Amino acid sequence: MAGVRKLELEESLALGPNWRHACHVLLYAPDPGKLFGRIPLRYAVLMQMRFDGRLGFPGGFVQLRKESLEDGLNRELVEELGEGAAAFRVERADHRHSRAISGQNIVTHFYVKCLSQEQMTAVEMGAPQAKDHGLEVLGLVRVPLYTLHDGVGGLPAFLENTFIGTAREQLLETLQDLGLLESGSVFKH
Repeated sequence: MAGVRKLELEESLALGPNWRHACHVLLYAPDPGKLFGRIPLRYAVLMQMRFDGRLGFPGGFVQLRKESLEDGLNRELVEELGEGAAAFRVERADHRHSRAISGQNIVTHFYVKCLSQEQMTAVEMGAPQAKDHGLEVLGLVRVPLYTLHDGVGGLPAFLENTFIGTAREQLLETLQDLGLLESGSVFKH
């Protein structure tokens, strides 16, 4: 894979017109539910099954000559998730990091947005009616933030899936940074 390096947002925007920019977001919301009435869910974290069979985060390429990073990301969210995504806005304050992929001249920008339970429900219910559903996006997936007693089911099994680019690393880093994981719920992989 081409060289990937983290850089500051301002630095990434100054790279010039030969670089393409893609923005993606991890959406999450508190979830008081319990699996089988006993395993606390704690949070709902969304990812999506992409057209290529890999897991990733909602978003896509933005057109910096026509729109800001956040305007482009919010446009992509409505296209991929439907009208439920129009009820909130991802802002510059939600930006976590940018990475440059030098061999491909692509900069990826990663955001994290906490939604209310109502907003999350609206996104999940509206996604099948989104413009890109069944095309670019094959469906939404909730990330299991628990590990079953067998030590494999739940998050460890989920992490065995194939992810696009650095989505797996972004997921784990963000879950840990935000304190969304219970102690011991992630095994070394």
